[in-house]
Amino acid sequence: MGEWAVTGVVGLGGLGIGLVFGAVAQRTNFCTMGGISDQLLMGDGRRLRTWLLATAVAVIGTQALASGGAVAIDKSIYLTANFGWAGAILGGLLFGFGMTQAGGCGSRTLVRLGAGNLKALVVALVLGLVAYMTLRGLIAPLRVQLEAATNLDLKALGLKTQHLGDMIGLGFGLAAETARRAVAVVAAAGLLWFCFKDADFRSSPRDVFAGLVIGLCSVAGWTVTGILGADDFNPVPLVSVTLVAPVGEGLQYLMTFTGATISFGVAVAGGIVLGSFLAAISGGSFRLEGFADRADLLRHLGGGALMGLGGVLALGCTIGQGVTGMGTLAAGSLLALGSILAGGAIGVKYLEEGSLGGALRALAARN
Repeated sequence: MGEWAVTGVVGLGGLGIGLVFGAVAQRTNFCTMGGISDQLLMGDGRRLRTWLLATAVAVIGTQALASGGAVAIDKSIYLTANFGWAGAILGGLLFGFGMTQAGGCGSRTLVRLGAGNLKALVVALVLGLVAYMTLRGLIAPLRVQLEAATNLDLKALGLKTQHLGDMIGLGFGLAAETARRAVAVVAAAGLLWFCFKDADFRSSPRDVFAGLVIGLCSVAGWTVTGILGADDFNPVPLVSVTLVAPVGEGLQYLMTFTGATISFGVAVAGGIVLGSFLAAISGGSFRLEGFADRADLLRHLGGGALMGLGGVLALGCTIGQGVTGMGTLAAGSLLALGSILAGGAIGVKYLEEGSLGGALRALAARN
């Protein structure tokens, strides 16, 4: 296929995935930040388990594609031997805290935008601007310096990737492929057990459906870019559903349309907004919503900025790392996911207690 044919197919595939993601997330109220908040404040773990079910599905599907040789996930950014542990931790904490201040993570922001939330429009603009500044703009030199000072070269330790299976295999003297399959089975089984051991979650078809579909969207992303986009002459980057950098790239696309092409990530982000819009219109839930007061505006501005910065440092968001990255079983993704959860928990308690110190004390007392 020619270059335009390949990018067109990949773009259409991304748009379709985004449409499904946005419509399902809007109708089921899928929200990773909401899942953390529900668990901490009300003891309701259904939405948190929805997110983790999506992760389990991503692990199963992604590892199946890789094991069968259909997609070379080792070529993705998640499994590079350049292990950015500091970015994963710092970026994850910033992103997790930021999403609580902005009313939702990157995916939730796009879903809210599609449903008419003008606060989400402001968050998306700030998130995209700061993300692009961190990728290629004013903040980029500081990011590069951080990576140069802290990233670990795993090749020096005899590892080709940061796949958890490779690490465990090296430690126990197992063949890499055997260790990868074992880790995939244990990870998927553990997540599924955690999700479905809860009777409330089992009895909630809406939440189970949302988790299955969101996870399959991540698997579909690898299929589109890794199989449909696998052209020897015009290859496209091997990526799946992730939303922080694509929002920034989407803003650039809107400003420099002439001669530009829509990447997979930009198409997914646009599809999520459109899918949410169509679902909200058809369900009668579309309505315009603005800021309540100046404090509300400032909180959303700060949250959007922290998500843009943190999402780039961590190489992804609650979906980009928490679902797609975890599907590759990368060590960096696990670090980022844990840090996002920690940052989210601190952020939820910060909103409740009114201070960072109070939030940390409340979490310490809870544990």
